[in-house]
Amino acid sequence: MILINGQTVEPDKLFQEMSNKEEKAIIKQKAAYQKNYHYLTVNQLKFELTFRMNTMKAARELNDSGAKFTTFAYAFCNKEYWDRLSNGGFLLKKDSTPSAAILDILKNGTLYAFECSTAIAIVLYIATLYSIGSKKFDHLFANLYLMDWQFDEDLPVHQKYGDDFLPGDVLHFNNPDFDPKQPHWRAENVIYFGDDQYYGHGVGIRTANTIIDFLNKKRKPDSKNSAYLMNLITRPEYQSLQY
Repeated sequence: MILINGQTVEPDKLFQEMSNKEEKAIIKQKAAYQKNYHYLTVNQLKFELTFRMNTMKAARELNDSGAKFTTFAYAFCNKEYWDRLSNGGFLLKKDSTPSAAILDILKNGTLYAFECSTAIAIVLYIATLYSIGSKKFDHLFANLYLMDWQFDEDLPVHQKYGDDFLPGDVLHFNNPDFDPKQPHWRAENVIYFGDDQYYGHGVGIRTANTIIDFLNKKRKPDSKNSAYLMNLITRPEYQSLQY
């Protein structure tokens, strides 16, 4: 259910201001879920929808960039823009522009390798750039740091348990019996596109069953516990990024 300034709003009324069919599909899903989605204004909802579209766009672009999958120990980056730290994280160089540096990952993907949680952070930072513009992005993220789930305070994210999955959400596949020799496959963090399509760095854009089958091949011998899609959703605090 969608509430604008405390009042329930039906999808048909919102459709009058929207032409994008993917955005309309999200509106329908929100309206059908039992959960209440609160907004002060229609513009807040529109910004979230824009951000979700940009998240999926960034995920597709990162998938096509040529950036490689690897563990923190072997991570590497373009030294023109980033300093590679001992923990495998990437810290923006002092003389680098944040927007140029984050977009370089798409432009020169073969110069980068990282694991799936850093990939999710990269997708969300690129989506932020697309949503708020380079001027504001460069101001907010002057000390940009890419490492696992360590987000800048100006890109707050929150996690919640639930099954109200929406396109643009970050979701998580768990692999409880992962092979101890390959601990990086204990899970796969993904961007959800809807229609059973998920982007995960290292596996590409795949269905849930394909990702589960892949993770099941990374289990310890004689495992009887399958990988599975968790009821865990990670989302940016969209409204805090709008202003």
